[in-house]
Amino acid sequence: MVSQETVLEALRTVNDPEMPINIVDLGIVDAVRIEPGADASGSRVVVEILPTFVGCPALPWIENDVRKRLGAMPGVTEIDVHFRFDPPWTVDRISPAGRESLREFGVTVPQRRDHCEPETQTPQCPFCGSSQVHLESSFGPTRCRMIYYCESCRNPFEHLKRIPVPVLFD
Repeated sequence: MVSQETVLEALRTVNDPEMPINIVDLGIVDAVRIEPGADASGSRVVVEILPTFVGCPALPWIENDVRKRLGAMPGVTEIDVHFRFDPPWTVDRISPAGRESLREFGVTVPQRRDHCEPETQTPQCPFCGSSQVHLESSFGPTRCRMIYYCESCRNPFEHLKRIPVPVLFD
């Protein structure tokens, strides 16, 4: 039987093509709906995904992988994948398990915070834990990452950027 839990379990096998983290722990899966299929022999699964930023080149790969994994599930006869930009994705959506997975790979994530607080904390090195780091480049291998350098263990590492969420006024 198709359930929310079995769909999320399958989606946890879909990794982001640019980072070593599954799309559920990355926090880009915003909603999963299970509906009766058109021919009543199976279920239609609707997955709503919040891209990490507009123009992300990984979206076609993610969509194909979602369709492949969910299509292999017994009872799933239809799959719809929708990309939404409202609400916008933020690094605060990354789960604790996802943060640990990224840290083990050498990628740090800004600490969770209230969106009203300014970004003030320098990341610690994911390899040795040192706070003796400096920003090497505001531009990393993708638009959502920057490069830091650790003075203690002499390793470079990537840090996810906190993408500012626009505030709209009435």
